[in-house]
Amino acid sequence: MTILHADSNHPTLMQQLEAAGHQNIEGYKLSSEEILENQHLYDGIVIRSRFKIGRDFLDAAPNLKFIARVGAGLESIDVEHAEKKGVALFSAPEGNRNAVGEHALGMLLSLFNNLNKADRQVREGFWFREANRGVELDGKTVGIIGYGNMGKAFAKKLCGFEVEVLCYDILDGVGDENARQVSLEEFRKKIDVLSLHTPWTPQTNHMINKNFINAFEKPFWFLNTARGKSVVTADLVKALQEKKILGAGLDVLEYEKSSFEDLFSGEEKLPQALQELLVMDNVLFTPHVAGWTLESHRKLADTIAAKIIERFGTASEEK
Repeated sequence: MTILHADSNHPTLMQQLEAAGHQNIEGYKLSSEEILENQHLYDGIVIRSRFKIGRDFLDAAPNLKFIARVGAGLESIDVEHAEKKGVALFSAPEGNRNAVGEHALGMLLSLFNNLNKADRQVREGFWFREANRGVELDGKTVGIIGYGNMGKAFAKKLCGFEVEVLCYDILDGVGDENARQVSLEEFRKKIDVLSLHTPWTPQTNHMINKNFINAFEKPFWFLNTARGKSVVTADLVKALQEKKILGAGLDVLEYEKSSFEDLFSGEEKLPQALQELLVMDNVLFTPHVAGWTLESHRKLADTIAAKIIERFGTASEEK
C-alpha cells in the first residue's frame, strides 16, 4: 500500500511499514486540500491532530482503506461516516497509557504536597513551612471516571498506596483488581480525588459542570489528563473559589486549539475564567503532555505500525 503521513512521528513507524513492503509518503506540510488533490494515490493516511477528517474529506477519497491516528482518541475523525464507507480506523491508547498514569500520579502528589508553589516561593526568597504543610494520599478514596486504557493505568500506579480506588464508567463490568466499579451515587458519596479519563464525545462535552460538581457530598481534588472540553472552566473556577474543589491538576484546557498544539495566538484575549484560573496557587498546569514522553513517542508509533500490518499484512502477503 501507499501510505501518506500527514504528521511527523517516531521514525520507527515508517521504518516498520517500509520493512513490511509498504510505500511511505511524507506530507507533513500538505494541507488537507492538497492531500485530497492526490487522494487517489493513497491507500491509507496517518495523522496526529493537525487537521480534521470529516465527511467531505471521506467522500472525496473513495480509495482510502484506513486512517491511523498516532494518539489515544479519534475525535478528529468523523468515525460514523468512515465506518459507513468501510474505512478502517486505528488509534493507539496502549502506546501512551503508562505515561498518562504516571503524569496523573505526579500531578496529584505535587498538589497534595504544594511542590510547585513551594518551589516558586523558595526561588523568590520565601521560606513558608506551615503554609506548605502537605496532605497524605494514604487513607483517601480516589475515583476514576472512564475506566479504559488511561484510567486502568492510573489505577495501577495507585497500587503502592493505601487508598481505595473506585471507578465509574458507562460500560458494565470494567472494574478489576485495581479499582472497584460502583454506581454514580456511591461514587459521589465517597471520593476524595476525581481523575477524568474519558474521550471527548458529545456525551462528555462540558460534563464537568456546576450541577455535576455540586452533586458530590465531599470537597474533592480534581485531575484532568483527558480532554479540556469536558470541563466548563467557569464552573471549575467557582468550585475552587467555594472550596468544593480543593485543587486541580490540568493537563488540558477547554480553550485548546483542536490540534492541541496551541492555546491561543498572541492576539486573542484570555477568557475571564482562564485568567482567574491562572493565578490560583492550588491549580497545576501542564501543556497537554501527559502522554508525551520519550518512551511513549516510540510506543505510539510501534502500536500503530503493528495494527496496520496486522490488518493489511505485508506487501508479499498482499500478492
